[in-house]
Amino acid sequence: MPIRNLVDQVEPASHTIAVVNDDEPGPLEAMLADAFDGDQFEVETSADAETVLRDALEPAVDDTPAIGEEGLAVLLEDGEPVATSSMAALYDSLLAINSDLFVTGTRGLGEIELPDVLAGLEDTRLSLRGYPLAHKEKLLLIIVSRYVEQLAWEGGSGTLRSAFQTLSRIDDEIGTREVYEQLAATDVDVHVYGVDDGVGDSLEPTVHAGAGPRYRRSWFVVYRPDEAARSETESGALVCHETEPRVWDGFYTFDAERVREIDDAIAGGL
Repeated sequence: MPIRNLVDQVEPASHTIAVVNDDEPGPLEAMLADAFDGDQFEVETSADAETVLRDALEPAVDDTPAIGEEGLAVLLEDGEPVATSSMAALYDSLLAINSDLFVTGTRGLGEIELPDVLAGLEDTRLSLRGYPLAHKEKLLLIIVSRYVEQLAWEGGSGTLRSAFQTLSRIDDEIGTREVYEQLAATDVDVHVYGVDDGVGDSLEPTVHAGAGPRYRRSWFVVYRPDEAARSETESGALVCHETEPRVWDGFYTFDAERVREIDDAIAGGL
């Protein structure tokens, strides 16, 4: 099944991130707005903290954190609260960083955090742009990719399928090379997909190479634990298709059954 078909099965949703802050809107709100496509997400500063927090304390959201000095972000889906995170957590995991931290290996496996507001976007169709079309949007996809790789590394077994468009990126990016060296030291069965312009033999992944659009325009990272470890090990998948240069349409999920279906589709279609 083409990757685009997997993406087309997921519906977009209307999201708002309400930033609850005792002060006037500040730079963090502007940075958060810059991290998302304004057509899909609205970032607003709530003038009624009591109402937002009361709604967020409904059963849909557990363990609501305190507002804190930096503020509290509440993710609303179709007007309903689904997750909360402190702005400090979003700053550390998304707003204060750039893709160079992952390319260079400055932030590696074991250091990737996915705050609840970002995790709450799972199973939602996203359209995000890379540089120079946008400065921050694609970073969310990079973080989730590395988070799924981290799940595989922590699980230590199962299957990981990763698409790179061009396989030479595994060696060219120091951070990516280090990640796949760490994965090679586990019992994870690693499969890599893309145009075969070179990948280090020492990593010994199973290589799936091609030159067509399925290989050149697909971006996915899918971790499926062994069936025996499925109840104790978290599954994860990021699936994206490049609709035009530097514009990615996709979604991510941590639902074990959905990950299994994605893994089967990729295994049988690429």
